[in-house]
Amino acid sequence: MGYRVWYSTESLADYIIDNTNLSLEQNIEKRKMYESDANNSRNFHTLPDHIKKILYLDAPDLIVEKNLEPIFSIEISTEAGTGHNAFQRFSRLAASIENGVPAFYIYPEAAIIQRQNSIRWDRINPLIFQALKKAMDIYSIPALLYFFPTDFEQYSSNPENSPNINTKGLCYDNNIIDYSGCPDSTHTEMTNMFESINQLLNEINNYGVIEGRTRAIRLPEIVNRKDSMEQLYHNRIGTREWSPLTSVIQIPTYKLINFLSNFHSSNYQIGDLINTREETIIYCLNAGFRGDPYPGALAAIDYLKVRQGKTFEERYYNLVLAWGIVSETDDSLTIEQGNNQGIEAFCQQVATSENQKNILDKNYSDLRDYEISRYYMQVRYGSMFSKVKHIRVYSYFADAILFYDGALWRDG
Repeated sequence: MGYRVWYSTESLADYIIDNTNLSLEQNIEKRKMYESDANNSRNFHTLPDHIKKILYLDAPDLIVEKNLEPIFSIEISTEAGTGHNAFQRFSRLAASIENGVPAFYIYPEAAIIQRQNSIRWDRINPLIFQALKKAMDIYSIPALLYFFPTDFEQYSSNPENSPNINTKGLCYDNNIIDYSGCPDSTHTEMTNMFESINQLLNEINNYGVIEGRTRAIRLPEIVNRKDSMEQLYHNRIGTREWSPLTSVIQIPTYKLINFLSNFHSSNYQIGDLINTREETIIYCLNAGFRGDPYPGALAAIDYLKVRQGKTFEERYYNLVLAWGIVSETDDSLTIEQGNNQGIEAFCQQVATSENQKNILDKNYSDLRDYEISRYYMQVRYGSMFSKVKHIRVYSYFADAILFYDGALWRDG
């Protein structure tokens, strides 16, 4: 069977193959990867089950496997990493490492932002290094960030002189035909990443995929990068507060329980999962109900503030998502509507996904040829892959979701 590279963009697949020891393999094939049943109902169900398991939250840009076992995933972004932005893709990384698959994240150290009266570098939020470290500590699986090459190091004080100012200071590979949109492969950041991948490939060739992935966290180049990321975090974090933690409050759990009581009868009792944790972390969003960048930020908060084990059940605190203007009272919470549409916005998006993508209510005679195996997938997984990404991520990570006019919560 050999190696198989699943890609969202073929140029990235060629870039990774040609710059690593994958180029030495005789039996390697490339396959198109589809993000979810929600956005590609014609093809997603054709993906093998072991690939679907990494896509249950969100899809990375690349997954490499050997003999039907994933080896590593890659996510790449060219966005400025300020505020919540650096965490926008975090749920993709989490899905990979939670399945025991090393993840590589390529992200600019800084990107040039041009405003009407200014040109400046927007630097990456250092909390991303801490979130990745916490994930690595829990799973003992590499989750490494490498900087997308830029002119930042040389032109940090004079971005207006950056030779790549038209591409936000980012340095792309010279081979624009084969590697369109890919980072400069000669830059140290990329050559270091290629070396980490090569060491991982060697370990897998020597010990097999399962043991090789487990041993990867101790490989020299991976240890060096892990240490480098920790140093970058300590050098840059300073004393200021950073997003998304600036949008987080911590309260006694009894206040959450009292707030939830507004939405159930006196005969109902909230289950043990929420009740057994004395404190609750709330991610407060005064915004219209939507997706990016909030799903990835919620996933990062899980690792930054509450997670102590490999599942959501193993948390120090409850993790709650609240939409609206949140205030703490003596014995409960209040949520004002603010810019938020209310709980029906959540329910309507769930219903839209179900109405458009769920085919379980069809008779067999109504199924078209390509829908038969998709129907069978939904029989097994329900609408797990059919809901839009942010609904999947919110319901996976949040112990409760609060609105001014309703709430949803876990009992177990």
